[in-house]
Amino acid sequence: MNRPGAGAVPLLAYLSLAASMALVGSYVGLSRLLVAVFPVLLLAWLRFGIAAVAMLHWLPRRPGEAPLSRHDRWLLFWESFLGNFLFSICMLYGVALTSALAAGVTMAAIPAAVALLSRLFLGERIRPRVMLAIACAALGIALLGLARHASPAADGGPGVLLGYALLLAAVLCEASYVVIGKRLTASVSPRRISALINLWGLALVTPFGLWQAWSFPFESVAMPMWGLLAFYAIAASMVTVWLWMQGLRHVPSSRAGVFTVLLPASAAAVGIVVLGEPFGAAHVAAFGLGIAGLLLATWPERPAR
Repeated sequence: MNRPGAGAVPLLAYLSLAASMALVGSYVGLSRLLVAVFPVLLLAWLRFGIAAVAMLHWLPRRPGEAPLSRHDRWLLFWESFLGNFLFSICMLYGVALTSALAAGVTMAAIPAAVALLSRLFLGERIRPRVMLAIACAALGIALLGLARHASPAADGGPGVLLGYALLLAAVLCEASYVVIGKRLTASVSPRRISALINLWGLALVTPFGLWQAWSFPFESVAMPMWGLLAFYAIAASMVTVWLWMQGLRHVPSSRAGVFTVLLPASAAAVGIVVLGEPFGAAHVAAFGLGIAGLLLATWPERPAR
């Protein structure tokens, strides 16, 4: 098995990271439709509950896999608390209080936040080419955000500053998710990580979900919304986490962070294709910068002599 720094990174690892972030972006975009029907905390509770049933068979240890250490258990808790629970709530409430434009621009800071946290907590050196890739990703998504229409949120209401603070908190939560996940993949299988952090998310949000479910009119929800909810639950808690952890086993987290450029990019694509937002030259330039960043981060390096 190839390890970072020990040889060429498998192409499948890069594809796993890219697919994971593209799926996250797609359900972030589609979640706007769900938030219009379900309260945020009830939506999160239903998501974790559906995924918990789907991932029951991922919970047991595989033959030969070491038991979880106390350190691993704490990492699993923080991975779920920051990357599942807080990220979802901060992002959904942040978009509601500001605009889609604000979310797109703010999410451009994720690669830089990942690189910074990787340097601080993992001691990973940020190579000049990866720094340039981070700059391309951030510039591309900032341009993409500026090209999008703002939502009809108020420009100067008292909740706007809180909305921006929540979006920045979501950026830090996603960056922490990347860095902690890198530590976990060294000792726990991607499937088991996915199942365990989903269970933590379910435990954390259950009191709030039950509170909002008590007075929610479930009979008024149309059948297509239930189908979209099922896709959201499986994609958000099961498929994307497994893909991300699978890729992180082979890729340094500072380089993997560049793939988060696909999160707001795919969310914007959903807005354009599904929600009918306009597409122009600025969008083309933004996607070009994002692809350039991916190539800079993933192009094979010459082996050191």
